[in-house]
Amino acid sequence: MISLQNRRGIITGGTWCADHNKLVENWPNEEELVRIISEETRGGGSACNLGIDIKRLDPELPVATIGLLGDDADGQMLLQQAKAEGLDCSQLMVTTGQRTTFTDAFTSQESARRTHLFHAGASQVLIPDHFDFSDVNASILHLGLPGLHAQMDGPWEGEENGWVAVLKKAREAGLKTNLELCSLPAQQLRALVDPCLKHLDYFIVNDFEIAAVAGQPTDHGQIVDTENCVSNARKVLEGTDLKLVIVHFPLGAVAVSNTGDCAICPSVNVPPEQVEGTNGAGDAFAAGALYGLHQGWGLDATLQLAHASAAASIRHIGTTDAVVGWSDCLLLASEFGWRDPQD
Repeated sequence: MISLQNRRGIITGGTWCADHNKLVENWPNEEELVRIISEETRGGGSACNLGIDIKRLDPELPVATIGLLGDDADGQMLLQQAKAEGLDCSQLMVTTGQRTTFTDAFTSQESARRTHLFHAGASQVLIPDHFDFSDVNASILHLGLPGLHAQMDGPWEGEENGWVAVLKKAREAGLKTNLELCSLPAQQLRALVDPCLKHLDYFIVNDFEIAAVAGQPTDHGQIVDTENCVSNARKVLEGTDLKLVIVHFPLGAVAVSNTGDCAICPSVNVPPEQVEGTNGAGDAFAAGALYGLHQGWGLDATLQLAHASAAASIRHIGTTDAVVGWSDCLLLASEFGWRDPQD
């Protein structure tokens, strides 16, 4: 096993997805027609987005990835993009007989909100055996997304699900672990995630997700209560080995540690005319947070970079195109300014 002091870098695992991004005038009602303003295909999914974001934040930091692609045009595009960004793709594998996972991602110009239509494709056949940490030098595994991988979501060789199997394997190899979620129905999300909690070091999620996992589900779009986020984070910490829970929402974020430390940070006040779309903003936030944790920063500095990374990201409809170096993200945040904590 590689010693802890010799570990450096981040490895992402799980969802690699082709995002067929479309900017539309507004999200239509059923049987209505709406004009597509622009479209492009980019990498998406938690393993893809966070890996590229980390490389954009710090090109010198080693970043590796594990995932499955289909043997098709989308798969070739994703592999080429990953290599061009400098990711170690030795475990980004191509499988035959499955289409590359893809999402038709629609962003409304009117509201800047996004709507995803998802096709599982190669994600359906990802299993724990695809994850090999024996020669991995990274210090942190970022894994996702439960609910989108049929075989990973089910029991695996005596474990509650495949995610548990991978997390246990990673920790046995000496890595710290983080689990990325997508906002599935609350009951389904909690059932998938609850067995994983005792095998995590970090848990970086949004307000809807932390409420679901804490057994206090909320509705999408509900006004966020910061104290509820803190309370839910503390509930999730109980009885686990988690070191830190971070909860983000549009106006801010909270971080709660297992030692009782708590930090609250407002988000960046991005001018509306600078916002092209929020697709990938959560991944950019998590990338900033994990980078800060990897570098040993304090909670306040880590949250500030996480928000700054997300602020940079939403300047483009793509998930990773607008993310820049970590110091440039912080400079951008300083130029835009920070929201009033009372907002």
